[in-house]
Amino acid sequence: MKTFTNKHLLIWTSIATALLGGSSGYANASGTKTAPVALSLGADPAAGCAALAGSPIPASAIGLPSGNATIDSAVIQAPIEVAVAERAPSPAARITPAQPSFCRVIGRIAPVDPSAPPIMFQVNLPLQWNGRSVQYGGGGGFNGSLVTGLRLIPVGRFDQPAPLAQGYVTVGTDSGHQTAPGQPPLAFAANDEAFVNFAHASYKKVRDVSVALTRRAYGRAPAKMYYVGSSTGGREGLIMAQRYPADFDGIFSNVPVVGWTGLMHVMARSGLITMGDGWMGPAQIKLVHDAVLATCDAADGVADGLVANPVACKAIFDVRKLQCAAGASDNCLTAAQVQAVQTYQSSWKAPFALDNGVTQYPGWGVSGEATPGAGFSGGWGIWWLGASAPTLPPRPDNGNSWRFSNAVIQHVFTRDANFDVRKYRPEDYAARVLEVSRLMDGTNPDLSAFHAKGGKLIVLENMSDYAQSPYAGIGYYDSVVSRMGRGAVKSFVRLYTAPGVDHTGSGGPGNVDMLGALSAWVEQGKVPGTLLALDQEVAIPFAPRRALPLCEWPASPRYKEGDVKAAGSFECSK
Repeated sequence: MKTFTNKHLLIWTSIATALLGGSSGYANASGTKTAPVALSLGADPAAGCAALAGSPIPASAIGLPSGNATIDSAVIQAPIEVAVAERAPSPAARITPAQPSFCRVIGRIAPVDPSAPPIMFQVNLPLQWNGRSVQYGGGGGFNGSLVTGLRLIPVGRFDQPAPLAQGYVTVGTDSGHQTAPGQPPLAFAANDEAFVNFAHASYKKVRDVSVALTRRAYGRAPAKMYYVGSSTGGREGLIMAQRYPADFDGIFSNVPVVGWTGLMHVMARSGLITMGDGWMGPAQIKLVHDAVLATCDAADGVADGLVANPVACKAIFDVRKLQCAAGASDNCLTAAQVQAVQTYQSSWKAPFALDNGVTQYPGWGVSGEATPGAGFSGGWGIWWLGASAPTLPPRPDNGNSWRFSNAVIQHVFTRDANFDVRKYRPEDYAARVLEVSRLMDGTNPDLSAFHAKGGKLIVLENMSDYAQSPYAGIGYYDSVVSRMGRGAVKSFVRLYTAPGVDHTGSGGPGNVDMLGALSAWVEQGKVPGTLLALDQEVAIPFAPRRALPLCEWPASPRYKEGDVKAAGSFECSK
């Protein structure tokens, strides 16, 4: 690991902002933050911190049925310097951001059902507090590990301080279960309370406990509360706005798993179509990737290795042009492979309406098929196809979608750990599928209560995301507009799309100061417009490789003139 001091970090932040146009028409953190208010843990922070563990937080302080919250530890932590690890599941996860000394509180919320696991939580209290809090969403997939609240927020710029270092109280949870060695990650779903906690309840319960702790520490509750989450955490963010509209002032939902139930079914379908001759290896993946670029790369005015408008590209890209005239080859696709791609890009039709009347889950789009990843090809390689054709039981090198959907069908829908997924028909389990949909799917388009309370919501979809379809988030946004009207939605919701960026933030400019934009909107009424997106090196000092404007949907970047790596050379165009 390499370390970097806070002083150097702040110097680099100012240099990068000046070089990349952060003060020239793109919204950023400048001018949106205020100095920490004069609230602290007292003259003796160590004693003030330790005192927080003195008594439990009663269940009466929690807005959902639960047991008491017990504080396991409350200690002052030494400052943390910036560091970069060699490997991690995502670029941002490699970074340990700098933190000042703080009070770390770890505890648990007891369940109502004694056979259910407790909800673990961590609340980090700055010694100088700015009067606000940020709750982090789940860690991804099926969660199952404690989110510390010490990392960068989703899509956060690598060269800017994390929320705790800005003076925010930060909050995280394990969502009510811990993945145990040797057990399936979804084993917890056998317990109804644990599954409801995973679906939505744990985040509300931990939110309420964090408010009680903040009152103990500083004498008052946060003036403003924010929720930030990615993937599973992004789904949670939408559900907070839908189920608990009074709890958060601002929510950032990144690549949200909208329509969780539909996604699990389309993932299973995507695996089944490649169990035989439809499977494709790295050569075929690159073939499709290159063909998409040849068709659409220059459509935005410049050939720069990035498809700026993948929606328009999907409408004109024809995978059938890659079909082999004779035998199979690395330079063409067989008829079975072409059919697999067409199926992958088409919607899954539900045999009955899911929660909120949803009847389908959209297929995937084009671009980023061969985005580099860990271990083997990224894009399709990691999420869809894996390093080998799907097997039963799934192998570790099968695609994530196949492994995830198998686990869900067995442990959630059929509740039979030995079920043969090839025999699964959702009609046979309709009651359970609907029950799960009502718990898990963040598809309710009625955000009127969140709007009436003054809440603000920012959603970001990465258009080369193959873990979940970005078209699901776009479809959800359209459903909110249809329900509430475009004028009302524009007053409190923003949807952005990032071309070329995959689920974990690789492939294109995807580092954005979303917390700065969100807090400025909530607290100062600064309506976010076009934002600045950076593609940064995952190495100190986090040098920018490229910048683009992050456009509001349905606009996308279009080249004007100048350096193709500078944001100012592009404009957002519909």
